[in-house]
Amino acid sequence: MSKQSATSYPKEKIKILFLENISEKAVQQFKQNGYTNVKKLSGALSEDELIKEIKDVHLVGIRSKTQISQKVLEAASKLQAIGCFCIGVNQVNLKAATKAGVAVFNAPYSNTRSVAELCIGASIMLIRRIPDKNMAAHKGIWMKEAKGSFELRGKTLGIIGYGNIGSQLSVLAESLGMKVVFYDTETKLPLGNASSAKNLKELLGQSDIVSLHVPEIASTKNLINKSNLKYFKQGAILLNYARGEVVDLKALSVALSEGHLGGAAIDVFPWEPEKNGDHFETPLQGLPNVLLTPHIGGSTEEAQQNIGEDVSIKLFQYLERGITNGSHTVPAIGLPPVEGAHRILHVHNNKPGVLSAINTELSKHGINIVGQYLKTNDEIGYVVLDVDKKLSKQALELLKNVKETIKVRMLY
Repeated sequence: MSKQSATSYPKEKIKILFLENISEKAVQQFKQNGYTNVKKLSGALSEDELIKEIKDVHLVGIRSKTQISQKVLEAASKLQAIGCFCIGVNQVNLKAATKAGVAVFNAPYSNTRSVAELCIGASIMLIRRIPDKNMAAHKGIWMKEAKGSFELRGKTLGIIGYGNIGSQLSVLAESLGMKVVFYDTETKLPLGNASSAKNLKELLGQSDIVSLHVPEIASTKNLINKSNLKYFKQGAILLNYARGEVVDLKALSVALSEGHLGGAAIDVFPWEPEKNGDHFETPLQGLPNVLLTPHIGGSTEEAQQNIGEDVSIKLFQYLERGITNGSHTVPAIGLPPVEGAHRILHVHNNKPGVLSAINTELSKHGINIVGQYLKTNDEIGYVVLDVDKKLSKQALELLKNVKETIKVRMLY
């Protein structure tokens, strides 16, 4: 870390809470950088448990199970940032976090390869009907036959959601000789020989395997439902390594039971247990040629290390330099350090005149602003100020009293 990275608040007093067995590499990164007050728990916490734990915490790291609700944020008076050590942030109440001036970071690209590889693996297993043959062998039944088993080469893969994972899956599939067609609500540049479908119905009608890679939003809830399942080719295969609410599992169960679909691999579910060993149920249990996995699409050693590094770096940059690039709540600012100055971070409600009030208050007391940058979103504004070292403590106290202030802290 640079000399300017030394924070005014002692690093050993910054309380960090890591939940859900976050990568040990991330824990070690913090400790090696002087953040020794780290508490790591293996599982997720309920809302009530988290409210008790988070009271004096400055930074919390979570994965996909922990829910950061408005009540949790209201109890976390010292919280500066949330690190989501996963690709999504839907487990955090972003609106409440924004109003509280809490920065929220994640790692949207770090497990891309892991998910794409598993989709290819699942496709091979299902198109060869390996789950059925595996189950028969475990029961002592010899089931050596070629009927209903196919190669991936020459088949059409339909990708719904051509983002980071979908586009990488596209490249891997083409390398195996597959034809790729994709559908996305936004215009995307095709990679390789992939082509874009005009609509969802067109994609479903020509795909031998359909793979979902969409976010969980209102428009994607039950995207694959009773109506859309009718458009699938006879014997087609469905993969869902996206989000649990995207597929109507009861309707999928019927389509599989009736033989309209030839198989499915489902990794995410509308409801998932909080910890390993908990009871789990789904309408797909016991169905032929179905792979069920416990939300492990991105769970590889490599992905978890990459996620740990990515999110940790973003948190370090925020804690030590005030950089918010990649934040889903606080506007993105990446101002480099200014020599001979102290840095103050000011988060406020986005109301007209706040920046003017800041400058007026400081100029009235003869405090020189060496550097300044403001960025806003719909809810809040974020100002990074570099001020004269001799007057920085006075400036900090003055800024605390500026109307619409949410958070203000001396960085260094």
